[in-house]
Amino acid sequence: MKQLFRLFVVLIILFPFVVLFTLSMGRNWAYPNVLPNVWTLQNWQNIWSLNADLSQSLILSLLLSTGVAAVVTLLSFITAKHLSFSRHKHRWLLLAYFPYVFAPVILGACLQFFFLKLGWSGSVWGVLLAQLFIAYPFGVILFSGFWNEQTRAMEQLTATLGGNSLQTYIKVLLPIAKNALLICFFQTFLISWFEYGLTTIIGVGKVQTLTVKVFQYVNEANIFYAALASCLLIFPPVALLWVNKKFVFLE
Repeated sequence: MKQLFRLFVVLIILFPFVVLFTLSMGRNWAYPNVLPNVWTLQNWQNIWSLNADLSQSLILSLLLSTGVAAVVTLLSFITAKHLSFSRHKHRWLLLAYFPYVFAPVILGACLQFFFLKLGWSGSVWGVLLAQLFIAYPFGVILFSGFWNEQTRAMEQLTATLGGNSLQTYIKVLLPIAKNALLICFFQTFLISWFEYGLTTIIGVGKVQTLTVKVFQYVNEANIFYAALASCLLIFPPVALLWVNKKFVFLE
C-alpha cells in the first residue's frame, strides 16, 4: 500500500512535466482532439539556432540570473556582516524586508520613473539593477544568521594568531560559509530566473527573458512554444535542486 501511495505521489508530481514535454513536441492541435495531430522534434531543433528567439532568451536569462546571483552573494555576504554587528541591527534588518511589502509589479512601477530619468529603462543592465532591489535584501536576511558571536570569535582568534583580514576570509570564513554561499547563490539565481513583474516593467518589452517569453507565447495562444519555453524554464531549477542535494547538504 505504501509503494502504491508513493507511486501515486510521484505520478502526480511528474504529470505536469510530462504534459509540458509532450505539448512541446506537438503541432496542429485542433478541437475536439485530445492530443495534437502532428508530433515533431522541429520545435526543439529550432532552439539550437542562435538566431532563434528562444535560444537568445535562454542565453540572456542564464547570463542575467548568474550575474544577479553572483553580485548579490558577494555584496550581501559583506553587508550582512556589518549589519549583524551594528548597534542598530534590528532596524537595518527590518528595512531589508521593506521591498517585499510590495508586489514586484508595484515595486517596478515605483522604480520606473527613476530608471527612465537615468536612461536605464529597456536595458539589460537596468533590469539587473532592478532585480537587485528584491534579491539583495534576501541575501542580507539569509546571511544575517551566519554572522553571530561565534563567527566573530573565530575572526578574533585568527587575528590573535597573526592572520590578516584576507587570510581570515580565505582560510576561515569562506570555508565555513561555503554552504550558506551556495544556498544564497542558488536562491537568488532562482529569484532572478522566475522574475516577471520587474523585468516586464523596467525592460519595457525589450529585455526578452525566458519568463517573459512564456507569458508572451501564452498571450499569443501559441501553446506548443509556450510548453517548450516552460520546459527550458524548468531545467535550471531541477539542476540546482540536484546540485543542492548532491553537494550542499553532504555534511
